[in-house]
Amino acid sequence: MKRTLVAIAAIALSLTALPAAALDNLKILVPANPGGGWDQTARNLAQAMQKTGIVKTVQVDNRGGGGGTIGLAQFVNSAKGDGNQLLVSGLVMVGAIELNRSPVTLAQVTPIARLTAEYEMIVVPASSKINTLTELIARFKENPGAVSWGGGSAGGTDHILVGLLARAVGVPGAKINYIPYSGGGEANTAILGGHVTAGVSGYGEMIQHVKSKRLRALAVSAEKRVSDASDIPTLKEQGVDVALSNWRGVFGGPGLSDAQRSELINAVGAAAKSPQWQETLKKLDWSDAFMSGEQFKAYVDAESKRVAQVIQEVGLAKK
Repeated sequence: MKRTLVAIAAIALSLTALPAAALDNLKILVPANPGGGWDQTARNLAQAMQKTGIVKTVQVDNRGGGGGTIGLAQFVNSAKGDGNQLLVSGLVMVGAIELNRSPVTLAQVTPIARLTAEYEMIVVPASSKINTLTELIARFKENPGAVSWGGGSAGGTDHILVGLLARAVGVPGAKINYIPYSGGGEANTAILGGHVTAGVSGYGEMIQHVKSKRLRALAVSAEKRVSDASDIPTLKEQGVDVALSNWRGVFGGPGLSDAQRSELINAVGAAAKSPQWQETLKKLDWSDAFMSGEQFKAYVDAESKRVAQVIQEVGLAKK
């Protein structure tokens, strides 16, 4: 009897030690054109999944337009109940849904995991007389229209951060003087040239100019200071209760069973822990922001709510 129990225990232990069964195939929809951040996320995730044997074959498809809302609509229609499909999304889509009054939203898909985050930085030209965030905010509160903010497209991550800052310091969103630029290069040229009072952009795009002392960093939008630029204070530690990241994550189709949802969460989670994915984070200078399941769902719900409010406040929501 004792030998039988030992044998059963040994079999059970060996079974639990086995790796999770791989998905046979997976399709990842990128709701943007090739080459951008969402596309890089999908293709590097696919590579990590295949190299580690988590998924046998992965197909990545692109469907750009409407800030991701066109691809989202296609995904909602094609992936219902399908546990072998993922959609890449992020903060940009949250804003686009509100800007475009999209009839399809992230509430219709299944949150699987947040993967990465890029923080925003507020800067001024090195020649600016503004030396601190406190000085910039004082000017902003005194005469909002006299302070011009340069950044990416209207309603994008940069604009959202300025809207959140305005709300936090008591400036009406409609009074923000935000100047959108079509691309990072154009925005950087305007900021470096002193054509705007302050600039807002991704940490990775700005840090080189800060380190070369062409720009002065006033704040970073992270919850805590960024390790490779620990001298740049966060907004929060300077009395502005705002944190924002340009996050990217993946979603499953509508109407997944608990088993399908768990399988996707486990597969993405395993890929996120893999050496291949960790190397990708290092190579592309992405911050690891992994979060999955119900925690990620609560995060997406909260982000959708506050971004919708900001888009309304700055006067960009379509009637």
